[in-house]
Amino acid sequence: MGNHDIMNTLEKIQNHLEHLSKSERKVAEVILSAPQVAIHSSIATLAKMADVSEPTVNRFCRRLDTKGFPDFKLHLAQCLANGTPYVNRNVEEDDNVDSYTHKIFESTMATLDMVRNNLDISAVNRAVDLMTQAKKISFFGLGSSAAVAHDAMNKFFRFNIPIVYFDDIVMQRMSCMNSSEGDVVVLISHTGRTKSLVELAHLARENDATVIAITSQDSPLAKEATLPLLLDVPEDTDVYMPMVSRIAQLTLIDVLAIGFTLRRGAKFRDNLKRVKDSLKESRFDKEDLSGQHFD
Repeated sequence: MGNHDIMNTLEKIQNHLEHLSKSERKVAEVILSAPQVAIHSSIATLAKMADVSEPTVNRFCRRLDTKGFPDFKLHLAQCLANGTPYVNRNVEEDDNVDSYTHKIFESTMATLDMVRNNLDISAVNRAVDLMTQAKKISFFGLGSSAAVAHDAMNKFFRFNIPIVYFDDIVMQRMSCMNSSEGDVVVLISHTGRTKSLVELAHLARENDATVIAITSQDSPLAKEATLPLLLDVPEDTDVYMPMVSRIAQLTLIDVLAIGFTLRRGAKFRDNLKRVKDSLKESRFDKEDLSGQHFD
């Protein structure tokens, strides 16, 4: 399925209307009127909304060259999410702030839902295993992915394990060259085509480190990694700034951090609580702020 197909799912439905049966057209009209509702609905719910049978919904989906309802929902979610970057593809030039804000939030939520449904949970479980057993964990990314790597460092730094983060490629290279067995290097790249990061994966593995890559399917980085965690977000980062892909990456980092915390057990969580309690003195209490005025 090429980008052209992804981007035109709704247009394809519109163009097929006159070729559909009366009951199939009911399905099409429900989807066109509320595509965001459709991608979150079960086949039974959508059939009820259109007042047709479930086989009719499946027949409609196959008319759109998809394998069935789950596959159709994936195409539709990609259509809605594609191009969220600088200008969401559903944003029109005359949209007001309320309209484009709503569209971007809806598109982001649809993409996160799609990513969640397609995430390989066994791979996530394996990544948590590797990270909880690691002697040292490094987080590296470039460009917007460097911000995600920095966020990961902030989260994992409070755990009682050495954490490494650099946004400089020379320091990243030296770190990977100095890695050893038992080290885990987490590389973050939406496209997975950044040559420097693929080279880092190769260097780290040459030095017996385990490489976890948060990236796209079939990318050079995914192929070079020990364990790829695939986030297939339909986003054209060759043209646009990555937005939805970055949010998906940040969410996966949260999943890994929570998994790490739970896997390490109750005693580890007690230590974390003590660390958090020790930071309380650095913040104003909410009670202290009530009624205060600052110049």
